[in-house]
Amino acid sequence: MRDENEVLDGLMQPRPLTIAHILERAERLYAHKEVVTADAERRTYADVTGGARRLAGALDALGVPIGARVATFASNNRRHLELYLGVPATKRVLHSLNIRLSPEHLEYIVGHAGDDVVFVDRGLLPRIWPSAARLPGVRHWVVLPDGTDTEIPADPRVRDYDELLDGAEPHTGSFEDAFTLADENLASGLCYTSGTTGRPKGVLYSHRSTVLHCLGTLAAGLIGLRESDVVMPIVPMFHANAWGLPYGAMMAGAALVLPGASAEPDHLLRLMAAERVTVAGAVPTVWTSMAPTLRDHDLSATRFLLGGGSAVPAALSETFRAATGVPITHSWGMTEVSPVGVIGGTRTQHRDATPAEQVAVRAAQGQPLPLVNVRIVDVETGRELPRDGTAIGELQVSGPWVAGGYFRVDTPESFTADGWLRTGDLATIDAHGYLRLVDRMKDLIKSGGEWISSVELEAAIAAHPAVAEVAVIGRPDPRWMERPVAYVVLHPGTTATADELTRHLGPMVAKWWLPDEFVFMATLPKTGTGKLSKTELREAVRIA
Repeated sequence: MRDENEVLDGLMQPRPLTIAHILERAERLYAHKEVVTADAERRTYADVTGGARRLAGALDALGVPIGARVATFASNNRRHLELYLGVPATKRVLHSLNIRLSPEHLEYIVGHAGDDVVFVDRGLLPRIWPSAARLPGVRHWVVLPDGTDTEIPADPRVRDYDELLDGAEPHTGSFEDAFTLADENLASGLCYTSGTTGRPKGVLYSHRSTVLHCLGTLAAGLIGLRESDVVMPIVPMFHANAWGLPYGAMMAGAALVLPGASAEPDHLLRLMAAERVTVAGAVPTVWTSMAPTLRDHDLSATRFLLGGGSAVPAALSETFRAATGVPITHSWGMTEVSPVGVIGGTRTQHRDATPAEQVAVRAAQGQPLPLVNVRIVDVETGRELPRDGTAIGELQVSGPWVAGGYFRVDTPESFTADGWLRTGDLATIDAHGYLRLVDRMKDLIKSGGEWISSVELEAAIAAHPAVAEVAVIGRPDPRWMERPVAYVVLHPGTTATADELTRHLGPMVAKWWLPDEFVFMATLPKTGTGKLSKTELREAVRIA
């Protein structure tokens, strides 16, 4: 007798979602595709996956336990890509370390993570080896050859990567078949936040979350990585899995270009032109550095330029569009969001918009990727606010590649009672689901009881043709509580005065938004991931 109320399970194969599948898919289908590095080394995915298989044997030989954290202190290079694959495919955890960390933060993070082994570029040894004596939990230090002749310490814990792999027995079986369905939730990667407001916090990715995020980067109409692409992650591989671009490229079968440690703009542009790069991703400060010499290079192969980490000024995006035909597309995300949650750009509803309206659309962060949900809530009441493009509230996010907690630390204030991540960003969402960031909650300037958005003020200042970079912060004021101060870097060979910038802003913002002071600087301080560091500017104001 058939039960009309019977609840049925589907009859699909319960195959786990794992990084092992990305490795073996690239090995089977795209073995011939190239991985090009900054030193003109040309390898194939067959070489890279073969290296990952030898790495698996080497980790076994070193006695690195399953589940152990395997740290990398490396730039964007082929050996780092082998670690991206070989470490999680063997059920160990890839812990990418920010190579720009202070020794204090570096030692805290390595100790807190409990790293068992550290793989380090030879040229980066001077940045981390002085901390080795204070990291007794690290049993092995493996040096990645990078063409430099940096002295290698005479220490029994130190090994050469190539020699280690040459002496290892490669793994010959299927990595993917070693995983059960339950194993898709095993940790695959670990990345710590920047720690600008306290101790860095560890975000622990799973195989499942990484694969789903990877598929999100392949979604058509968004980043849409595909087999014909040549993908260049300029964003460092230590920064939230390089925004998922290496995994996405390998899943799609796209070729990869890895630019090494140098962020020198002409180096990046020459590499993009020579390798006919179609997709590249970088933080706005890097795109800004490339803008003056864009027209000196043939970037005609480019189809998609991704910006993230902080707001991309509309003027910068339009500079790239004018020079290459391709604007910089906004994205929004966080280390806690793997990191991409939202992708910008115009959609069909914008076809009849005026050019100025389309520029405004491209200046928004955009729509969430499939499976990601966003909402804005009233900061005081927690009530969800309408999607009308006007209401401003705290941005909250949920989804299968969004963190639900932090590694080895309890931070209930970071999450809502119903499990959404509180981002600390203020935003609007319109009827089409377009997210527009207003500011970080901590970066809003309250002057005379009214709020000033540092993000909008920075965008207006950046629209001046002489301005290369700008950061706006609030300075304590006895009458108004806070007043905006703008720190400005000009393009080489240009001039601008405070009066000129004030006149430029006059038609664009309310009079009481105008900065009390413009401070002209040669460079602005940056965080370890290349974003502007307002923390350092605020500290300088406090001391002054």
